Amino acid sequence: MLNDLRKQIDEIDNQLITLLNKRMEVVKKVGEFKNSSNAPIYRPEREKEIIDRLTKISESQNGLLKKEDIEAIFLEIFATSRNLERTERVAFLGPLGTFTHQAAESRFGATGRYLPLLNIEAVFKSVAFKESKYGVVPIENNTEGIVGVTLDSLKKYDVKIVNEIYMDIHHSFASLCSDVTKLKKIYSHPQAYNQCKNFLEEHNLLDVEFIPTESTAKAAELAKIDSTAGAICSHIAAKIYQVPLLFAKIEDNQANKTRFIVISDYKTQKSGNDKTSIIAKTSHKSGALFELLKEFKEANINLTKIESRPLKDDTFHSLFYIDFEGHIDDDNVQKIINNKDNITWLGSYVKGE
Repeated sequence: MLNDLRKQIDEIDNQLITLLNKRMEVVKKVGEFKNSSNAPIYRPEREKEIIDRLTKISESQNGLLKKEDIEAIFLEIFATSRNLERTERVAFLGPLGTFTHQAAESRFGATGRYLPLLNIEAVFKSVAFKESKYGVVPIENNTEGIVGVTLDSLKKYDVKIVNEIYMDIHHSFASLCSDVTKLKKIYSHPQAYNQCKNFLEEHNLLDVEFIPTESTAKAAELAKIDSTAGAICSHIAAKIYQVPLLFAKIEDNQANKTRFIVISDYKTQKSGNDKTSIIAKTSHKSGALFELLKEFKEANINLTKIESRPLKDDTFHSLFYIDFEGHIDDDNVQKIINNKDNITWLGSYVKGE
């Protein structure tokens, strides 16, 4: 019986590989067209359209695949397709094995061409100076708040936000030693270590020597060469350094989430479910911010975030980073943004949630 079922799976897999090869043949033709017109190959709005369409088909068939399953499968297919069309470099806040690397790989695939950089501004420089086509950086965390250097770099460099990625942040525990009672040391970044105190207490690991590292990725690298040590790291770091994963989710706060943005040098098309980001500078007088926000209300535009940032001159004046629903090509958005020197458009992109 089991052998018969396996034969059925093999036959279906044979059909799948044939169809995937046919898809890639069409993809190559699309790539030739895009390369001749220098069109961008990363189209998050088109990918959303495909996933939404396939989800509806699966639902109409009462299929077992839900939207998140379809998304997981097809995001990797999309990434492979883009690499066939044109191989482009993706810079990210490194090193390899960080959560930003994990976010980048979720959109650009396991076989993408990656450039890990040691700080956020370096990622912006890489994209602005055409050393990389894309950049991936964190912009906010639901417990730690906004990443100030990302907002400052959006103002400083001529790049655009082309996508956003919301990702659950899960710390994992990896070790060559399968018996945690025999561990003599634990490597981790101090922040990650402190976010996993409940796990450490439950497994009687608080008294094990803690050795701080500059990143959780470095922790996995060190645990790879030390059979008496464990590492608190991301699952992608454990995979890269081939350290067995003993526990997948060990953080105290299971709701920990980070929002990442993808930056590049072009404007995305409307998807019908978009978000726009701007930086606005208001005059330093009573009611100036109110007047700006009143324009959004009158245009029936929903704001999703407003964050002040210091102007960083010899005053204590501020700029305002604003996210709102809609696309720059929408008429009501145009009325607010168009021909205004005090507003800098940072990008319109498919909403990540």
